Amino acid sequence: QVQLVESGGGLVQPGESLTLSCAASGITFKLYQMNWYRQAPGKDRELVARHISGGSITYADSVKGRFVISRDGTNNAVYLQMNSLKVEDTAVYYCHTVWGREYWGKGTLVTVSS
Repeated sequence: QVQLVESGGGLVQPGESLTLSCAASGITFKLYQMNWYRQAPGKDRELVARHISGGSITYADSVKGRFVISRDGTNNAVYLQMNSLKVEDTAVYYCHTVWGREYWGKGTLVTVSS
């Protein structure tokens, strides 16, 4: 059973930066992929960034050039460095992985507002 716990959300102003962290526990092997999704109020959950072992990284068009996903493979952790935040980045951000089935964290709220 994989448990995912996110941290690092908060309230920031437009243009500021924030880093989210996610730690996976309950496993002794390196997860093949760790991803970040987000869900804004009234919208569907969407993929923000995907990190696959071996270096394959994918970003949503809306965050390319502003967000950076990185992994700490030793500790099965994944990070999301978010720069130049916009009001439209406001959402609950979820950590996600797949091992036989999908696993989700409970989410961390990011609010971008002036």
